[in-house]
Amino acid sequence: MNSFEESLIRVFGEHGLRKIQSATVGIAGLGGLGSNCAACLVRSGFRKLVLVDFDKVEHSNLNRQFYFLDQVGMPKTDSLKTNLLRINPDLDITLVMQKISADNAVVIFEKCGAVVEAFDKAESKCFMAEAFINSGKLFVGASGLAGWGDSDTLHIRKIKDNCFLVGDGCSEVTTALPPCAPYVSIVAAKEADIVLSWVLEQK
Repeated sequence: MNSFEESLIRVFGEHGLRKIQSATVGIAGLGGLGSNCAACLVRSGFRKLVLVDFDKVEHSNLNRQFYFLDQVGMPKTDSLKTNLLRINPDLDITLVMQKISADNAVVIFEKCGAVVEAFDKAESKCFMAEAFINSGKLFVGASGLAGWGDSDTLHIRKIKDNCFLVGDGCSEVTTALPPCAPYVSIVAAKEADIVLSWVLEQK
């Protein structure tokens, strides 16, 4: 246990931190939601992550995603791992640089007790929910996080005991309502908080 992790004992206690460190969390999509959610999880003591994305960092990502200018053009998987290891060098990260589909989602996240959906497109959100809502795993998705202002509209809906949805439930990304750091970061943090709470509440 490194010095960072030792400091977390004061926050969660030894038993709580052991539960956090033993959990494996999968993140589907490493954009604004996924990259920031991963950072929140690592800062909360999570060690075991399965990070999945097929894309590379672009300049347009930097307004809301946990990447830096010198990482533009690099795979998001590798870039995010580098950034997360600067928080905790003792992470156990599995990188999957491929496109997630309805056919491979269950296999990709087979070893995960919790799965975070962090996609942009509605159809991808849909097949992820269908794959995991009855899986027994914790599933956390997002819907509606475009624009800015009145962030109190971003709330958590409990669909069932192991399934939660975060966002305002209606706003779609458009030219008039682009994705911006404040809204995206709030939703990402709420997704991470659901995972943290769920893991700590497990017997």
